[in-house]
Amino acid sequence: MQPCRKCLLLEAGERVTYEEITAYIQTLSPDVLTDEATYQKRITNCINCDCLIAGMCRKCGCYVEVRARLQDAHCPHDREQRW
Repeated sequence: MQPCRKCLLLEAGERVTYEEITAYIQTLSPDVLTDEATYQKRITNCINCDCLIAGMCRKCGCYVEVRARLQDAHCPHDREQRW
């Protein structure tokens, strides 16, 4: 899976809303999603990371709510992966 890139945000208009992100997650197959406990652990780690800015990861440009939901995803932090 390719990591999200900030340049793709231009295609989404001025701003992607939380509702649009959650609507996107709901379109994904349950087979690719992680369980709620894992998601919560990942989000907690992201919240405590200096690379989080406005819901996005500065390391890869993804929306952390999406990346943390994906079963096969990992933290993109190059030196100290947080999950």
